[in-house]
Amino acid sequence: GMKVKYDQQNAQADQSNLHNIAQRFVTQKYPLIFAIATPAAQSVANATSKTPIVATAVTDFAVARLVKTNELPGTNVTGSSDMNPVAAQLDLLLKFVPNAKTIGTIYNSSEINSQFQIDILKKAVARKSGLKLVEVTISNVNDVQQAAQSLIGKIDALYLPTDNVIASAVPVLTRITNRARLPIIAGEEGMTRSGALATLGVDYYELGKIAGNMGADILEGKARPETMPIRFQKTFKAKINSDTVKKIRIKVPEDVAKTAEFVTTSR
Repeated sequence: GMKVKYDQQNAQADQSNLHNIAQRFVTQKYPLIFAIATPAAQSVANATSKTPIVATAVTDFAVARLVKTNELPGTNVTGSSDMNPVAAQLDLLLKFVPNAKTIGTIYNSSEINSQFQIDILKKAVARKSGLKLVEVTISNVNDVQQAAQSLIGKIDALYLPTDNVIASAVPVLTRITNRARLPIIAGEEGMTRSGALATLGVDYYELGKIAGNMGADILEGKARPETMPIRFQKTFKAKINSDTVKKIRIKVPEDVAKTAEFVTTSR
């Protein structure tokens, strides 16, 4: 195996911090840079077109303009995508709330990956007869509480995409939705462990392993980012928060319960 030293930095979701960290990493002439989430990946990619970059937690690398195509990147960037099965998640929502007429969604309008997921959701909703979608956009975590309250009484269920701002605010969100017994289907497991009802979503631990293996191949000279296709999670398992099931007093469909993994809210 290789001996590897790590320089791990957290930008705390601050764009100027991201820029400074990216510039420092490039100046240090590291042989490889890992980036987690789209803003970090874009900052590092803007700072260098030469240093190999492996990113993860990016929904669509091509849409984020990190690569030419997901199949053949053609740039110094590659990695693992957290593209979640949005249409299948909508189907999961409708199994919990089969008579739903209106579903809502809250997302950060400045996150390109969130917009991409909501575009897919709109198409999936349009294919369901008699189903409507209500969108509420936010700019930062301080907007979440008001956004959630604005939907109470207007929707039958809530869908949350994999959105960095929303993910950090799920405990605030569920304090409002649980009182209204409003089920939330989330884009990934972390949100479910934070209090959302269920997900059929990505596993960030597995995506990290995929990215790590890609990085190792680059460091060992076995591959180059330019020709390494973006990798995706291939199988998805339903995760259901048993604490939330009790709080909102909802019935778990038998066919879902048979194959799902039950989790509890992280304390």
